[in-house]
Amino acid sequence: MRLPRLVRLRQHFERPRIEDIPKAVLQTLRSLDLSAKNRPGDTVALTAGSRGIANIALILRNTVAFLKGLGARPFIVPAMGSHGGGTAEGQRQILHSYGITEDFVDAPIRASMEVISLGTTAEGFPVFLDRMASEADHIGVIARIKPHTAYHGPIESGLLKMMMIGLGKHAGAIEYHRILLEHPYDRVVRSVARHILANAPICFGLAIVENAYDETALIEAVQPEDFESAEERLLAQARAWLPRLPWRKGELLIVDEIGKDISGSGMDTNVVGRKRAFRGQATSGQPEYRSIFVRGLSAKTHGNAAGIGLADFTTTRLVRAMDYRATVINCLTAGYPEGANIPVHFDTDREVIEAALAIIGTRKPEQARVMRIKNTLELGTILASEACLEEPVRETEFTVVGLPQPICFDEMGNLPPWDCGTF
Repeated sequence: MRLPRLVRLRQHFERPRIEDIPKAVLQTLRSLDLSAKNRPGDTVALTAGSRGIANIALILRNTVAFLKGLGARPFIVPAMGSHGGGTAEGQRQILHSYGITEDFVDAPIRASMEVISLGTTAEGFPVFLDRMASEADHIGVIARIKPHTAYHGPIESGLLKMMMIGLGKHAGAIEYHRILLEHPYDRVVRSVARHILANAPICFGLAIVENAYDETALIEAVQPEDFESAEERLLAQARAWLPRLPWRKGELLIVDEIGKDISGSGMDTNVVGRKRAFRGQATSGQPEYRSIFVRGLSAKTHGNAAGIGLADFTTTRLVRAMDYRATVINCLTAGYPEGANIPVHFDTDREVIEAALAIIGTRKPEQARVMRIKNTLELGTILASEACLEEPVRETEFTVVGLPQPICFDEMGNLPPWDCGTF
């Protein structure tokens, strides 16, 4: 089969970036006057999630240092629903893979899957709280604000979701994802978050927003009473900085790696499309690719291939690398069993690409609109076929780097590594 030639593109996104993370954390936390709330010796539980947030270990380290300067005794609680196989040790290992160790952050990590009940909201939704966090004098909620991969609205992924799902642990995640199959996300997350704020010692929030290059662009300390308004404002900013692909349509999108450290759905549906609709929410305007081919898993996902069901094709090596149990637990907890569905897979990349391009319709394979990306977080550089360049409507600005090159395979029939310089 004749295959299209690819060219390297360098995309140009707005790039606000914090150069001095420790200074930024210190300055924003000072603005809250937390000394008025914290007495010397008070314990403070700080949330640490399973997403691959840029500089998260450094942010936690400096938050710990600030609190210790007030005389407090901070500690870290893994706040990640069912991730890590739904076990305390699995969640501790996820934190370690991000560099969040007791030695580095200079604070203990208290991992447990136990929760306490905080009763129910006025709407009748149950509310859970990590037992370790519940025993602290104060709780600091640290989370990244960004568009969610399944829900759309003024509140998506951030401080409120961290309280509901993260601090709800596995037990809470199961309950809330069941509820979300029948109730709108915005109503549920606001209701649960308000109940937690009224009944748990939430002391402050630390909201993080990243730019399109997976870099820390903004860190803002937030008073508990301002969580909702701040998150709505920061989500609008996060949307503006979200990375995207230059074209919304194509015949084949090749994704080198997916993982829970990259996105809750393995690959960000805001980038690749296929976002699930809940409660009749419209999903028009999404990217549309005839086929998506996922080649492998990120190292930090620890075998969790949740979201692989979004793809049409994958490799047999990815299937063998899956921790199937961890993947299924995560997807079932989310009420999304199809997220663990295994796509059509072949032993080699060449077989997959030829199979995908054989079913693209009337276009010849060599004329297919093909894009290749490392993952949905790193879109500063992508590869695109010559046919893409002929499309009249572009979503982003970019520069073409070099000349088109044929797709090449190694002796095993696989594509070269992303950073090797060849296609």
